[in-house]
Amino acid sequence: MTENNNPNPFNDASPEELEAAMAANASDELGRLKAELEELKAKSSDLADQYLRAKAEAENVRRRAEEEVSKARKFGIESFAESMLPVIDSLDAALAIQNATPEQLREGSDATLRQLTSALERNKVMAINPAAGEKFDPHHHQAISMVPADQPSNTVVSVLQKGYVIADRVLRPALVTVAQG
Repeated sequence: MTENNNPNPFNDASPEELEAAMAANASDELGRLKAELEELKAKSSDLADQYLRAKAEAENVRRRAEEEVSKARKFGIESFAESMLPVIDSLDAALAIQNATPEQLREGSDATLRQLTSALERNKVMAINPAAGEKFDPHHHQAISMVPADQPSNTVVSVLQKGYVIADRVLRPALVTVAQG
């Protein structure tokens, strides 16, 4: 008796059996591949849908951001303008007085200046008004002249014109005289 060491069960099969087995195997494989294809089509469709939704959402975010920037440009000064209205009202009221005394004019001017300063400060516009003896800062001060003085050199002697900053940006440096060395 010959011993068959080959584990292949088709060694003893007839050609018809081999063909039937291969056809069954191919049919099983075809069924598996069709199922896998359907699964991949479903995943692809789902991913395409997710992509389109994400793209639409990104477009909506971009459009909303553009609208907000446009509104900020158009109406960014609205708060500042609103804070200036009382100043205009005070000036109109002062000009309406026909025979104002110098004291009334001075009082009205002082009150209007306080309103204007307050309106500027509410909108982050602050005065640069260095005290005498303060160190000269070229980022906030503009030296008009250097004068002999009884204080350390490179310090402010006097302010000829206040400067202004908005947040941390200099709108106008303070015009100052500086002590000579």
